[in-house]
Formats: sequence, C-alpha cells, structure tokens
Amino acid sequence: MVAPIRIRFIGCGDAFGSGGRLQTCLCVESDTHRFLVDCGASALVGLRKFGVDPNAIDTVLLTHMHGDHYAGIPWLALQRAAAGVRRPLGVLGPKGSAGRLPRLANHLFPSASPRPDRFNLAIREYASFRPTTLAHAWPGGVTVTGYPVTHVPATNPHALRIELEGKVIVFSGDTAWDDHLVDAAAGADIFICEAWSMRPRAPVHLDIETLRARRADIDCERIVLTHMGEDVLAALPIEGFEAADDGMVIEV
Repeated sequence: MVAPIRIRFIGCGDAFGSGGRLQTCLCVESDTHRFLVDCGASALVGLRKFGVDPNAIDTVLLTHMHGDHYAGIPWLALQRAAAGVRRPLGVLGPKGSAGRLPRLANHLFPSASPRPDRFNLAIREYASFRPTTLAHAWPGGVTVTGYPVTHVPATNPHALRIELEGKVIVFSGDTAWDDHLVDAAAGADIFICEAWSMRPRAPVHLDIETLRARRADIDCERIVLTHMGEDVLAALPIEGFEAADDGMVIEV
C-alpha cells in the first residue's frame, strides 16, 4: 500500500511576517521520505516547532532566490553538520543557485574554519521547462519541472511542478499573473498559490482579484493560498479558495 503524501506548511507567510507567520517553507513527506520546497530564513525554527526532524531533510527545492525563500538553507545545513549527518544536503534551484547559495552561507555564518565544504551542500540547477529527476528522494523518483514566472528577474523565479507516486503538487513561488501558471498547474492534485493582496498592489505578486478573474483558466480543483499579506489575512475565509496556515497538513 502506498503511503499518503503529506504537505506540511512549515511557513506560509510573506517576507514581512504578516500575521506572525513564518517565511515560506513546505515539507513534502510520506512515512519514509521528506523534502522541502523553499526554505525561508525561519525554516529551522518552523521545523522544530512542528515536530519535523531537520536531520531527516535531504533535499530542498527552490523556486527563486529571495531570502524569505532560501535564506534558511545555511542554518539547516549547519544543524545537520552539528548533528553528525554526513549526507550532503541536496539543493535543486534555478540557474545561479550554485554560485549564490555558497556566498550567502559564508556571509551569514563567517568562520575561521578553512573547510570549504563545512555546509556540505550538493547543489544542482534546473533549466526552465526541462524535467529533473531526483531518483534518491522517493521510490520511483521525484520529477521537478520549473516554469519561469513574473517576479524580480534577478531571483530567476519559477513555479515548480512536482510529480511523485502518481500525484502532482504545484507551487507558484512568488509571481504576478503569468500564463505559465496555467501550464504548470494543468491537472494537478493541488496548486499552492501565492496571494499577497486582495487587489493588484505590486507588479511582482498575485492578488485575489486577479486569481478570481483567471480561475477558469486553471485546470486544478484545489487551490490553496499562501504568502498572504495583511489585507488577505483580514478577509479570510475567501470563497472559492482554501487558505494555508503555519503547521497545517494536507494529504494528497
């Protein structure tokens, strides 16, 4: 019998901690395996708060390179090293990750240690629209496809379509409306989508008004909102959408 796949919202907040929520981090897990999708600066705190063993995380998938989505990786890596975990922490991110992430780690935690591998990261980069398989992460593998979206270009933003054990999980990352979201979410079991404001306020983020107008274009029955700003949080519940909360668990 195949174990259920659970999505645990370690953090579903925006960069500003609106509503006291932790920064973006999703934990995808079964009874035997787990990996993270994004790893904001507060991720290690969230993992401990919600009872997820940080030493059991072997892989992090990244949507883009903003600190509230990837600045937690150095702390996660150092925790594993301190616990004696010898397996490298795998990171699959957009182009530029292999150069930027080690620099971030060394800036956040300078050390007198001469070891260049003290964070023990194994970084790979995905190319837009090209599926990448993580054979070690799950029985039968996990396939990840990045779809470029409309956010700050310097962060190389992508929505991620994640396929495993016959299920499809899609996360928008941070983005304004982009037609690539339609392709990424087609036929998905769940589409986790950012919704920072009720009405258009920022050219690089989605809003409820736009999502409602484009809802018919998204071929996915279940949409869960995340990365919500203060006005969205104040308006909950919002008809037609589910809303994430820190610590919430969804099975697919």
